[in-house]
Amino acid sequence: MNMTDVFYGLGHFFQWTFYIMKHVGFGANLFFWLVIVVLVITWLRMQTKFNQEAKANNILA
Repeated sequence: MNMTDVFYGLGHFFQWTFYIMKHVGFGANLFFWLVIVVLVITWLRMQTKFNQEAKANNILA
């Protein structure tokens, strides 16, 4: 296997994923936005918990 096979394989993979994305349409954007929103909310809740714990232990800078 040489580098040409790797690059052609990558190219075929990206063509396949873009073909799928074309048929999925806006659903993919919606999915990624929902994942981002859920992760941000989770992060903010954890940060609030950590801040409260630091304040209770008097280590908040």
